[in-house]
Amino acid sequence: MADYYLTVFDQTGEQLLNETIQAANDEEAKKIGEQKLAETNYSEYPHRLSRAGKLILFHR
Repeated sequence: MADYYLTVFDQTGEQLLNETIQAANDEEAKKIGEQKLAETNYSEYPHRLSRAGKLILFHR
């Protein structure tokens, strides 16, 4: 399992969500991240999911 970091920002750059996700691989982390974004209604906010400096999911 690896640690992935999901961060969501509002339009001013303030952090709305900063959460650690554990997943076996990038694809699983992406699914978990997208599910978390949908649950919190943050899908359309600027967000990123990363692991060790690698962007897995990004929306601006």
